[in-house]
Amino acid sequence: MKQQDIKIAVIGLGYVGMPLAVEFSKKYNVLGFDINSNRVAELSQAKDHTLEVDESVLAEALNRGKTSEIGLSFSADKADLNDRNIYIVTVPTPIDQFNNPDLSPLLKASQTVAMALSKGNIVIYESTVYPGCTEEDCVPVLESFSGLKYNTDFFCGYSPERINPGDKVNTLTKIRKVTSGSTPEVAKFVDDLYASILEVETFKAASIKVAEASKAIENAQRDVNISFMNELALIFDKIGIDTNDVIDAAGSKWNFLKYRPGLVGGHCIGVDPYYLVHKAKAVGYHPEVISSGRRVNNSIAEHIASKVLKLMIQNESKIKGAKILLMGITFKENCPDIRNTKVVDIYRELKEFGVEVDVYDPWAEASEVKREYGIDILSNVEQEKDYQAIILAVAHEEFKNFDFKKYKQRNAIIYDVKNVIDRSLVDGRL
Repeated sequence: MKQQDIKIAVIGLGYVGMPLAVEFSKKYNVLGFDINSNRVAELSQAKDHTLEVDESVLAEALNRGKTSEIGLSFSADKADLNDRNIYIVTVPTPIDQFNNPDLSPLLKASQTVAMALSKGNIVIYESTVYPGCTEEDCVPVLESFSGLKYNTDFFCGYSPERINPGDKVNTLTKIRKVTSGSTPEVAKFVDDLYASILEVETFKAASIKVAEASKAIENAQRDVNISFMNELALIFDKIGIDTNDVIDAAGSKWNFLKYRPGLVGGHCIGVDPYYLVHKAKAVGYHPEVISSGRRVNNSIAEHIASKVLKLMIQNESKIKGAKILLMGITFKENCPDIRNTKVVDIYRELKEFGVEVDVYDPWAEASEVKREYGIDILSNVEQEKDYQAIILAVAHEEFKNFDFKKYKQRNAIIYDVKNVIDRSLVDGRL
């Protein structure tokens, strides 16, 4: 397939799909497809509420698509997929209420692609899955709904996403990409395709399963490391020493890894390990370390809420009806992404004790928070409002100039989850 003949469709226009579509559109003809017509309408006006792509860059890509053979266009109409020959699937792979993989978005996207599939086409998956998912779960859907045969009529590749939402330094083109294909020839094609838009080298994995597994363990490793620090935080709290002081002391040794305790949410680290756990159980092994790490990390929000309430009691504050300001609800700093945020767990735990909780986050979209979690967030903080406690849960840049001293002088408990507030003002930190 020559470069001028390549016509790409990116399926799913979220935090992963949008930057990918824009970068490919600099060299190829790209269609961004999403079933959310509102999202398509927004992007067609060069607006991106995820803030992953600058409006000027998006507008340039759209204009290029109108005036040349390469460039970008958007659609929610499945019929527009019929003239494509490369399909890149970047839909979410969440978990259900029982922490089992929810493949429904992935399988529905596969069905959509299959209806447009023609001989010689290639389907590349970027969604995070467990090893074997592409060929064992997605390919049968592609075959069934297309009537075509895998590795005879159509082919597959897998290149796991490595997008870090909100990161303007480690962007798509600067992050090394793992690639793979269902045959040696396809593996080379997929590798060359991604290499054509990157500023760094690619890594061609030995197989699709290897590429899938590599993504799964990237996040599982980080999850386990953070869980160790979170467990230390639970231990040191009972001993009565500060975890961060201990980490700083231990970090004086050259080979100590200075991970910090914290809330582990988001669409990757807090979710992906469950995919690996699911596959491990399916092949007859119960993963003890990964599972225990998940249990520890899921307990931290409850620990934070409990610690704040204890500090309030020591401060002779009445709990029922008390007012607490929770600062930040996104899953990480300087980013509007609220998916799987564990700050919500702090909120819910406090509410169970009859506490009135105000949530303030200048990065979060209020309507999205209301729709996803049923929480009304403040548009601004009333400076004169009397709070019995303030919890800094997310270290947004805007919070660095917040006047914590004013509330401290009013006898409020200040709890710092992120270790960024002047220590003289803090009553507790994780």
